[in-house]
Amino acid sequence: MPKFFYKAVKPDGEAVEGELESVDEATLIRRLQGEGLIPIETRTTRSLMSRFGRTRRRRLSQKETGILTRELATLLEAGMTLDRSLQILVDLTQEQHIVRVLSDLQERVRGGATFSSALEAQDGQFPRLYVNMVRAGEASGALDQVLDRLADYLERVAELRQTVTSALVYPSILLFVSGLSVIMLLVFVVPQFTVLFDDMGEALPLPTQIVVAAGDLFRNYWWAMLCMVALVAVLIERWLQNPRVRDRVDARVLTLPMFGDLVWKMETARLCHTLSTLLKNGLPLLNALTLAKEVVSNRKLSGLLNEAADDLKHGRGLASPLARLEALPDLALQMIRVGEESGSLDAMLAKVASIYDRETRTSVQSMLTLLEPVLIIGLGVIVAGIIISILMAILGANDLVF
Repeated sequence: MPKFFYKAVKPDGEAVEGELESVDEATLIRRLQGEGLIPIETRTTRSLMSRFGRTRRRRLSQKETGILTRELATLLEAGMTLDRSLQILVDLTQEQHIVRVLSDLQERVRGGATFSSALEAQDGQFPRLYVNMVRAGEASGALDQVLDRLADYLERVAELRQTVTSALVYPSILLFVSGLSVIMLLVFVVPQFTVLFDDMGEALPLPTQIVVAAGDLFRNYWWAMLCMVALVAVLIERWLQNPRVRDRVDARVLTLPMFGDLVWKMETARLCHTLSTLLKNGLPLLNALTLAKEVVSNRKLSGLLNEAADDLKHGRGLASPLARLEALPDLALQMIRVGEESGSLDAMLAKVASIYDRETRTSVQSMLTLLEPVLIIGLGVIVAGIIISILMAILGANDLVF
């Protein structure tokens, strides 16, 4: 059976940790609860080792924030005070940058600050969306429930991002290997034939001259090409920092075949997840929309949401402005309108988010199904072109001999 590492808390608040063999995590949690413990984290020992093997980061990652949020919610739901919960997390945490953040939060809370203001004082470690959701939880007296929903939200967002990232790993590797294969062919194989063509000079066919020149370029000036690529990357990054340029690029992205539709679905899922979570935590719709639009990375869509927020200030609802601006897909707009009419907008937004999570995964798979053969065929065409250019030169040399 696999071995799991666990962190748990006794009813008196004492923190314990250890390793146990179990069929799965659910069985382990039931076992710990049967022993009177409050489990706050379980994972395989392999993931524990990988955690020690990672380079320590000075800032909290989104994954670390999600884990801390879940653990804190679990402790608060078990009846622990906020101060005691933070102390337990400090005792259980071994990453120094996390310990520093938790210790500072605990010190500020002990000094009389609210938890939300303590989070806000962490120099951007926690986004404004996170801080405002915690503030809403404090105002309603349901901080544990808010943290639990917040942890669910962070996990869903991370899962969506991981889905897209994982799907792009194979095509990225394929593209890298294809490019490396072509470069090796030009640098190591083509020069073996140039000896045969030395006496031909201008008699070399134009395709052969291009291939030989490309091989010489990669072989003799590879350092200059690397510098050029780095310079172009820096220039593009600075170019995209211009708001007007970024607006035009983001607007153009949404019109691209397949990819634009994928971006639209991803942004819709992210926006609806965030809006649903904020509304469930008691934030007014206008405040929720103002915060939720910050998670939208496409500036074109963000601008449309700004216009919708302006209409919302004048009492025009949410669905009508979004439909007028065509900011979201038709299905999402219809479901949002139904949610407004039935008074269950938060629940309907959660359903929209789930639908477009699935749509995103489907779109990613469709793109990969098309991209893989395109990459393979493209590599084949390039290699065939190199071979044909060499054969043309060889056949030309034979013609000169005879």
